[in-house]
Amino acid sequence: MLNKVRRSAGVTLVELIVALVIMGVALGGMVAVYTATTRSSVDPVLVQQMQSIADNMMEEILMKPFAKGPGTGVRINFDDVQDYNNYKTTGITDVEGNAIPGLERYSVVVEVTQAALAGVAASTDSLRVVVTVSMPGAGAVVLTGWRTNPS
Repeated sequence: MLNKVRRSAGVTLVELIVALVIMGVALGGMVAVYTATTRSSVDPVLVQQMQSIADNMMEEILMKPFAKGPGTGVRINFDDVQDYNNYKTTGITDVEGNAIPGLERYSVVVEVTQAALAGVAASTDSLRVVVTVSMPGAGAVVLTGWRTNPS
């Protein structure tokens, strides 16, 4: 008589359930890490937008003359660098004060102070300009620029 050895191929139900539990735990851990990373990271588009707003504001300020002029009040009347000191706004506007759609949540703060700069005769001949652009939940971008008295 011939002995037939019976081999079974495949997996048992217990092995299948154990494999599914292990894969489920691993997938749950990966989702938790992904969620934490997504919450703690700032969207690169928001950072780029804040950088662009800060660059444009810094350029606008540094293009103005150093000498103190009469322009005060609203931004369109600013005619020298020092007029921008303590400028604050929530919601980005153009020079004329027109709101730019989609940028309502951004804030800009400008500080202009007299500061000594190497190679400049006195601190009254140099101005430090700090532009801070922020958005709730996205942090802030801070740019620092210098304007010196050309005379």
